[in-house]
Amino acid sequence: MSNGIATLIQADLASLSNAAHNLAGNSIAAANQFGGEGATSAPSFAESMRHAVGKVNEDDRVAGQRMADVDSGKSEDLVGAMLSSQEANLSFSMLMQVRNKVMGAVDELIKLPL
Repeated sequence: MSNGIATLIQADLASLSNAAHNLAGNSIAAANQFGGEGATSAPSFAESMRHAVGKVNEDDRVAGQRMADVDSGKSEDLVGAMLSSQEANLSFSMLMQVRNKVMGAVDELIKLPL
Protein backbone atom coordinates (compact mmCIF):
# COMPACT_ATOMS: atom_id res chain seq x y z
CA MET A 1 0.00 0.00 0.00
CA SER A 2 2.79 2.39 0.91
CA ASN A 3 4.64 1.84 -2.37
CA GLY A 4 1.50 2.55 -4.42
CA ILE A 5 0.87 5.79 -2.56
CA ALA A 6 4.51 6.78 -2.90
CA THR A 7 4.32 6.15 -6.65
CA LEU A 8 1.22 8.33 -6.96
CA ILE A 9 2.85 11.09 -4.93
CA GLN A 10 6.01 10.91 -7.03
CA ALA A 11 3.93 11.18 -10.23
CA ASP A 12 2.14 14.23 -8.81
CA LEU A 13 5.48 15.67 -7.72
CA ALA A 14 6.88 15.27 -11.23
CA SER A 15 3.84 17.05 -12.67
CA LEU A 16 4.13 19.86 -10.11
CA SER A 17 7.88 20.13 -10.70
CA ASN A 18 7.37 20.56 -14.44
CA ALA A 19 4.69 23.19 -13.89
CA ALA A 20 6.84 25.01 -11.31
CA HIS A 21 9.86 24.88 -13.61
CA ASN A 22 7.85 26.36 -16.47
CA LEU A 23 6.45 29.09 -14.22
CA ALA A 24 9.90 29.84 -12.81
CA GLY A 25 11.37 30.11 -16.31
CA ASN A 26 8.63 32.50 -17.35
CA SER A 27 8.99 34.66 -14.22
CA ILE A 28 12.80 34.82 -14.54
CA ALA A 29 12.46 35.83 -18.19
CA ALA A 30 9.97 38.53 -17.19
CA ALA A 31 12.21 39.74 -14.35
CA ASN A 32 15.21 39.93 -16.66
CA GLN A 33 13.12 41.81 -19.19
CA PHE A 34 12.38 44.49 -16.58
CA GLY A 35 15.91 44.67 -15.19
CA GLY A 36 15.68 42.14 -12.33
CA GLU A 37 18.53 39.84 -11.36
CA GLY A 38 16.62 36.53 -11.18
CA ALA A 39 19.36 34.61 -9.32
CA THR A 40 18.35 33.08 -6.00
CA SER A 41 20.12 30.74 -3.60
CA ALA A 42 17.00 29.30 -1.96
CA PRO A 43 16.12 25.65 -2.64
CA SER A 44 13.64 25.11 -5.43
CA PHE A 45 10.07 24.05 -4.87
CA ALA A 46 10.79 20.65 -6.41
CA GLU A 47 13.70 20.07 -4.00
CA SER A 48 11.53 21.05 -1.05
CA MET A 49 8.76 18.70 -2.12
CA ARG A 50 11.22 15.84 -2.73
CA HIS A 51 12.58 16.37 0.77
CA ALA A 52 9.05 16.38 2.25
CA VAL A 53 8.04 13.21 0.38
CA GLY A 54 11.25 11.50 1.47
CA LYS A 55 10.65 12.45 5.10
CA VAL A 56 7.06 11.19 5.01
CA ASN A 57 8.21 7.95 3.39
CA GLU A 58 10.92 7.50 6.03
CA ASP A 59 8.42 8.19 8.85
CA ASP A 60 6.08 5.56 7.41
CA ARG A 61 8.91 3.02 7.12
CA VAL A 62 10.03 3.62 10.72
CA ALA A 63 6.47 3.39 12.05
CA GLY A 64 5.93 0.13 10.17
CA GLN A 65 9.16 -1.30 11.54
CA ARG A 66 8.27 -0.33 15.10
CA MET A 67 4.82 -1.90 14.76
CA ALA A 68 6.36 -5.06 13.29
CA ASP A 69 8.80 -5.24 16.21
CA VAL A 70 5.93 -4.99 18.70
CA ASP A 71 3.91 -7.62 16.79
CA SER A 72 6.82 -10.06 16.71
CA GLY A 73 7.65 -9.54 20.40
CA LYS A 74 11.03 -7.90 19.78
CA SER A 75 9.86 -4.72 21.50
CA GLU A 76 7.56 -3.90 24.41
CA ASP A 77 7.10 -0.24 23.36
CA LEU A 78 3.51 -0.36 22.13
CA VAL A 79 2.88 3.29 23.03
CA GLY A 80 5.94 4.44 21.09
CA ALA A 81 4.92 2.36 18.10
CA MET A 82 1.39 3.78 18.14
CA LEU A 83 2.74 7.32 18.45
CA SER A 84 5.07 6.73 15.48
CA SER A 85 2.16 5.38 13.49
CA GLN A 86 -0.01 8.40 14.29
CA GLU A 87 2.87 10.77 13.53
CA ALA A 88 3.38 9.13 10.12
CA ASN A 89 -0.36 9.35 9.46
CA LEU A 90 -0.45 13.07 10.30
CA SER A 91 2.63 13.73 8.16
CA PHE A 92 1.02 12.01 5.21
CA SER A 93 -2.25 13.89 5.70
CA MET A 94 -0.41 17.20 5.85
CA LEU A 95 1.57 16.35 2.70
CA MET A 96 -1.66 15.52 0.86
CA GLN A 97 -3.20 18.82 1.99
CA VAL A 98 -0.17 20.73 0.71
CA ARG A 99 -0.35 18.80 -2.57
CA ASN A 100 -4.04 19.64 -2.96
CA LYS A 101 -3.41 23.33 -2.22
CA VAL A 102 -0.57 23.48 -4.75
CA MET A 103 -2.64 21.71 -7.41
CA GLY A 104 -5.47 24.18 -6.78
CA ALA A 105 -3.06 27.10 -7.08
CA VAL A 106 -1.64 25.73 -10.34
CA ASP A 107 -5.19 25.34 -11.69
CA GLU A 108 -5.93 28.95 -10.74
CA LEU A 109 -2.74 30.14 -12.45
CA ILE A 110 -3.65 28.25 -15.60
CA LYS A 111 -7.08 29.93 -15.63
CA LEU A 112 -5.60 33.45 -15.37
CA PRO A 113 -6.00 35.49 -18.55
CA LEU A 114 -2.77 36.83 -19.96
